[in-house]
Amino acid sequence: MAKNLIKDLTKIVGKENVLADLKDLISYSYDATMRQELPDVIVFPHSTAEVQEIMKLAHREKIPAVPRGAGTNLSGGTIPVKGGIILETSRMNRILEINTANRRAVVEPGVVNLDLQNALAPLGYFYPPDPASQKSSTLGGNIGENAGGPMCLRYGVTSKYVCGMEIVLADGEVINTGDYVEDYPGYDLRGLFIGSEGMLGLATKLILHIIPKPEASRTMLAIFDHLEDSGQAVSDIISAGIIPGAMELLDQKMCQVIEQSVNAGYPTDAAGILLIEVAGLADTLEKQVQEISEICRKNKVRELRIAQSNAERDALWAGRRGAFGSVARICPPYIVCDGTVPRNKLPEALRKVGEIAEKHKVLIVNVAHAGDGNLHPLILFDVNNPEEEKAAKKASEDTLDACIAMGGTISGEHGIGLEKMGAMRSMFDPSDIAAMRKVKHVFDPDDIFNPGKMFPPKTETPQPIKGVATH
Repeated sequence: MAKNLIKDLTKIVGKENVLADLKDLISYSYDATMRQELPDVIVFPHSTAEVQEIMKLAHREKIPAVPRGAGTNLSGGTIPVKGGIILETSRMNRILEINTANRRAVVEPGVVNLDLQNALAPLGYFYPPDPASQKSSTLGGNIGENAGGPMCLRYGVTSKYVCGMEIVLADGEVINTGDYVEDYPGYDLRGLFIGSEGMLGLATKLILHIIPKPEASRTMLAIFDHLEDSGQAVSDIISAGIIPGAMELLDQKMCQVIEQSVNAGYPTDAAGILLIEVAGLADTLEKQVQEISEICRKNKVRELRIAQSNAERDALWAGRRGAFGSVARICPPYIVCDGTVPRNKLPEALRKVGEIAEKHKVLIVNVAHAGDGNLHPLILFDVNNPEEEKAAKKASEDTLDACIAMGGTISGEHGIGLEKMGAMRSMFDPSDIAAMRKVKHVFDPDDIFNPGKMFPPKTETPQPIKGVATH
């Protein structure tokens, strides 16, 4: 099958856009998780028409097709667990239109998030969803995972900025959902496809909402001797009706790791820091800075620093955006949790993560989109030590269970993929999961698009968390 498949794909996209050597298959067999599975072939389409023909072939031959952008995802979402075709969209990377009058940008899925930001900046506009991986992650992948980022506190996640999509379905049919205008009639299929992790279709054109850049911004670094105090400060700031542009929390271990890799100016002797950015009209910012400073002081802040130049601001943000890479530099294998809790439960959640680390004797470093309660504990382990790896996985499971128990969820932006399929049974009733499976079946009855993801195997026995109501 493989030779005939490669021959047929070559007819569609040309020889230079098909990879099938072992070294190439290995290169596309993994993402940012530890799992690895070989595909049969990698194909690089350049247009909607080419994606159509590829999917007609996959549908006819019942061959799995896994959409992939930059492969930065953290939940195993692009691992080809059943082989098949990797649909690599990185060469569909054109910015088709920027229309500031209508506040719209039209792009292909392979456009890198930061490339769009750089194109918008000279026009005084930006695209708010800003994942930490924005230097490399693609907008198609951002939509597949409903990505957030530091600025999601004030501006919201990807789903708030997708106005329309052109989508190729599993049988090669093309549909359009949404458009330039607001309040598009009919079923909101945009909401269905955003966050669907490449399991329902492949978006080949994206119509995105862009907004003017704020007039001014101020970046603050609040340093705490107790991690719980920093978490309480977050809750108190939001309770006071202040919505910063961003509010990120990093614990001591994370600051120490970052400073080994990036000279961000973070303290290495404090329990934790808050990186806070306020944005808006210049004459309103000083009041916000003063109010936030006062709340931090009430929560025993040790020191407050305010960036005095763009260089200082950029250094502070370089540390945060380089956090995951800094950890990988000293310990490549790690598990990233992505649970979310209500904001007022953040101090409790941080304490619980500490207890879980002690219980399983694993090293956990913490970073969080603190303003919306999205935790990112990174659990480090020695890949050559099976017991240590087992303990890390159990710590991850316990962390997600704790988030559910606090009224939260198992993913804020990284998706379910392979990593959290088991946790789906803790989060949802069997009838909830069955309803999601039915949606998948309507759009992809042969299970061609990204099979083996999100839903736990039907043979598994449900294991609800004791004393916790399902959602």
